[in-house]
Amino acid sequence: MTTFDHISTTDRLIIRPLQASDYTNWLHGFSDRLPSQHRHDQGKIDMTACTEQWFSDLVKKHQQLAADDVAYVFGIFRLDDGMHVGMVDFSTLERMDFQWGRIGYSIHNQYWRRGYGKEAIAEALQIGFAQLNYHRIEAHINLDNSASIRLAESVGMEFECTRKAFIYEFGGWTDNHVYFVNAE
Repeated sequence: MTTFDHISTTDRLIIRPLQASDYTNWLHGFSDRLPSQHRHDQGKIDMTACTEQWFSDLVKKHQQLAADDVAYVFGIFRLDDGMHVGMVDFSTLERMDFQWGRIGYSIHNQYWRRGYGKEAIAEALQIGFAQLNYHRIEAHINLDNSASIRLAESVGMEFECTRKAFIYEFGGWTDNHVYFVNAE
C-alpha cells in the first residue's frame, strides 16, 4: 500500500492525513466539543470506543482508501500548538473523462467563528486540484445547513442545483444543494 502523506500549511493551519502519533490531539479535539449547536452539529461525542489501537486502525483505513483512490481524509491542525480543529475529506466520484470529486468538511464546534473553516477549505480545494488532480469538486449540502452554504460560497464555490432525495440520512432520503468549483 502506498502512503499518501501530503502536507499543506496556511498561516495558522496544517492540513494533512492523520498519523498514529496524532491520537492525543485528535481525541482532545473531539472530547472538548461543546453541546450540539444545531441539527447538523453532532456536539459532544462519546469517544470511549476510540482507543489508541482503534485510531491506529482508522489511520491505516484512511491510507488504504487513498491508495485505492476512493477517498482522501485530512486532519486540520493548528500550526502553533498542533490541536486538532477538524477534518476535510475528498471522495472520488469519477475519474476517466471527468476527474470529479466531492469535498466534505467539519470543524469542531469549539473552534467555530475563528475563520479556520474558510482557511482550511480554501487550502483543501488547492490540494484537490493540484495534488489529487480533480477537475471538478462538489459539496453536497443539506438545504437548511446555512453555515456550510456560507462556507462553500466564501471559498468560491457556486450553487449549481438542488438534487432531490439525493442522500440517505436522518432516516430518509434528503434533498441537497450542490455547490461546485472547477479547476482553472
